[in-house]
Amino acid sequence: MNEYVGQAIVYVVDDDEAMRDSIRWLLESVNLNGRMFASANEFLEGADPRRLGCILLDVRMPGMSGMELLDNLKAHGIFQPVIIITGHGDVPMAVRALKHGAFDFIQKPFNGQDLLDRVHAAIKLDHEKHQQHRYKETLRTHFEALTPREKEIMELVVAGDSSKVIGQKLGISHRTVDIHRGNIMRKLNIASVAELVQGRLALQD
Repeated sequence: MNEYVGQAIVYVVDDDEAMRDSIRWLLESVNLNGRMFASANEFLEGADPRRLGCILLDVRMPGMSGMELLDNLKAHGIFQPVIIITGHGDVPMAVRALKHGAFDFIQKPFNGQDLLDRVHAAIKLDHEKHQQHRYKETLRTHFEALTPREKEIMELVVAGDSSKVIGQKLGISHRTVDIHRGNIMRKLNIASVAELVQGRLALQD
């Protein structure tokens, strides 16, 4: 098991106590951390949006429904992948949930291994999103450390201009441009223009 899986939390939001207990035992059987909630409001009060993990969400619940909760997650700063748990008659609703940003859905009664496979896939996706977020934050910090002139030259490099062309545009020698380019690469911890372009594009996503 990957190290990050052991750090993840699987949030289970279902008003059926027997279903929550069944899923809890299933998760514990493979050393996954599960946190159980009987309603959408309980989940919103108790969830930690910073933690790695995923959400198992029942569609039909009293009060706020699973679909309503799905629509409200981003407003509460919660971005973990959502797996919809649905009865046979709710499949069209589950498909609609996918269009609203759900990661996957699974029908009751479900196969335990099938559910675990989907949970692991959702946790892997969340881990990759966390990694990408950290990468962007590091890049942003490095980019902000550049001087105004270095930022100006970086944008021209990313646009595909040569040192000679950049020098002509800025009224400086191409050797001065090369010195600035070297400083940019060093500050950003980047080894090539291709990496520089990729990093700049990543910050625009």
